[in-house]
Amino acid sequence: MSKYVAAIDQGTTSTRCIIFDHGGNIIAVDQKEHEQIYPKPGWVEHNALEIWERTQEVMKGALAKASDPPSGTSQYSVTSDQIAAIGITNQRETTLVWDRKTGKPIYNAIVWQDTRTDVICNELAKDGGQDRLRSKTGLPLATYFSGPKIKWILDNVEGARAKAEKGELMFGNMDTWVIWNLTGAHVTDVTNASRTLLMDLNSLDWDDELLQLLTIPRSMLPEIRSSSEEYGKAKIILEGVPVSGDLGDQQAALFGQTCYSAGEAKNTYGTGCFMLMNMGEIPVPSKSGLLTTLGYKIGDQKAVYALEGSIAIAGALIQWLRDNLGLIQSSAEVEPLARSVEDNGGIYFVPAFSGLYAPYWKSDARGVIAGMTRYVTKAHIARAALEATAFQTREVLDAMEMDSGVKLKALKVDGGMVYNELLMQFQSDILDVPVVRPKVAETTALGAAYAAGLAVGFWKDYDELRANWGRDKEWSPKMDAKQREGLYSGWKNGCAKGFFNVKEFLIVQGDR
Repeated sequence: MSKYVAAIDQGTTSTRCIIFDHGGNIIAVDQKEHEQIYPKPGWVEHNALEIWERTQEVMKGALAKASDPPSGTSQYSVTSDQIAAIGITNQRETTLVWDRKTGKPIYNAIVWQDTRTDVICNELAKDGGQDRLRSKTGLPLATYFSGPKIKWILDNVEGARAKAEKGELMFGNMDTWVIWNLTGAHVTDVTNASRTLLMDLNSLDWDDELLQLLTIPRSMLPEIRSSSEEYGKAKIILEGVPVSGDLGDQQAALFGQTCYSAGEAKNTYGTGCFMLMNMGEIPVPSKSGLLTTLGYKIGDQKAVYALEGSIAIAGALIQWLRDNLGLIQSSAEVEPLARSVEDNGGIYFVPAFSGLYAPYWKSDARGVIAGMTRYVTKAHIARAALEATAFQTREVLDAMEMDSGVKLKALKVDGGMVYNELLMQFQSDILDVPVVRPKVAETTALGAAYAAGLAVGFWKDYDELRANWGRDKEWSPKMDAKQREGLYSGWKNGCAKGFFNVKEFLIVQGDR
């Protein structure tokens, strides 16, 4: 009898495999990091073959840990025939093109943070502006999305366009790459397809006009399926187990947080930071700089849409403090360092390393630390780095409430940064709403597991999934309104400096 569901979480910095029981509890987890490749300023790539190797390793590792738990630490002894299904969740928009015959990528995967396609996006925006495709796709023209990345590969890799036009190349976000290697099926789900600038939000199909605009052959594209159905059976490691769930990482977290009713929202604090609000079965256009996107589609049920506020840099800023500046030795050190001072010392850290995403969509914005004086120490910089994530979330929530007309009562949170108590309290203070962390914070993998399990009858319905959700901790706002709005105003001024510093730099250089 099947007792468990496995989820593969292919993220920006690492890949994990987590095995869950029927109660949504973690039985075993294995995780491997992969290399971050920076060929030029603004360029970010991954080696897709390395990622596939890591995927296989973590599948084997999680199964081994579940099959032979350390003495006295677990009552479980899991065998592969007890796994009911496999769910996939992935870093969205990261773009890969590979050869249909050899199965080898023709270029590294271009990561969602990469900004090399700004010239393509700016050229397309000359006719109709940045929002010319919003009515069909729900998205602005931005370097974030997959379509311009595909075009860049076809235009810049020798022989790629000729091969694509002959039907010899395949495209996929990382979910497609993993599923194809696992099962041989060339598929994606509606949530990942909605991040390409190539899918019509209403038809849930690739749009010929958009494909023509970006000069992308339709033959490259995977079949768009629901987020919960069988795509094929695994051919290796968990042989014969159906792969039956597929959700982009942020939609998976929405699903894992059981945000199944319109108006419910979650925020995930990972490499970036992403707030999604369930908007029901009708897409809601954004007038405030948010994305209209697919939330999920379960089997033959109607698709559920969401509003999303995407923030490019959150946890990645803490990694930058560690790896680039050497300010801390490990990410865990940032909280005690930030707590060693009472406030940010008057500085604001705007981490526009890849431009600014929602609600600005300014690809030419650049990171700044505003308000520097001799008084400032590395502790103030650490505190300002944490606060940057909370301020960006406030901007997204303001936009979300404006677009949706829904006043948020509480924010469900997940991701690695939710164990930073200082950040969570400041987040509650700056939003003026309670912030709630669930018992199982690995909601991205859990959402993929839920989608896979629903497809095979492991879980019956949403009510059964809701019953699994439990509150771990809640933070309530303690800051008075005057202090809150004063801090937020300082942040807004810092963002303005991020917008203008590039132009100012160019003017100064030109005057030399």
